[in-house]
Amino acid sequence: MAAANLRAELDSLLLQLLGDLEELETKRAALNARVEEGWLSLSKARYAMGAKSVGPLQYASRMEPQVCVRTSEAQDGLQKFWLVRAGPRTPEEVGPRESALRKRKGPTKMAEPEPSPAPQDPLNWFGILVPHSLRQAQASFREGLQLAADMASLQIRIDWGRNQLRGLQEKLKQLEPGAA
Repeated sequence: MAAANLRAELDSLLLQLLGDLEELETKRAALNARVEEGWLSLSKARYAMGAKSVGPLQYASRMEPQVCVRTSEAQDGLQKFWLVRAGPRTPEEVGPRESALRKRKGPTKMAEPEPSPAPQDPLNWFGILVPHSLRQAQASFREGLQLAADMASLQIRIDWGRNQLRGLQEKLKQLEPGAA
């Protein structure tokens, strides 16, 4: 009876694992398509604006992330990745602005901390009126980032499933030495 329950659990885990593998393959194909579409749109933008107008020389001297990757642990103990829009302040900027207090002569004014501006859209580095193909490239790469986070979560779930599958196979071997 225990072997039958173990086999049923093994079968359901194997079906879940195969479904996850199929989903991972679908997401990989979608990621490849998005990246290819992004590079194609970027090359169209370079053609429309000129090769020297879209390149590393137009990047800002200080870049700030638009999205951050976060992780959490699900109920079953697996990690899940997702993207969140970056806030106006990054963790490196949190804390005192000066390392020590100084005594000054005369009336003292308390300087108000300057709020950090929200992350600027990188498309503005290339001018105000950018071609539509540059916006398409940005959208394609953003979708690719989301797909990459989904794929990382899925890969963790697949690895966990494979380990569970091996454990169940070992238990089945111990119950029925000639089986599995």
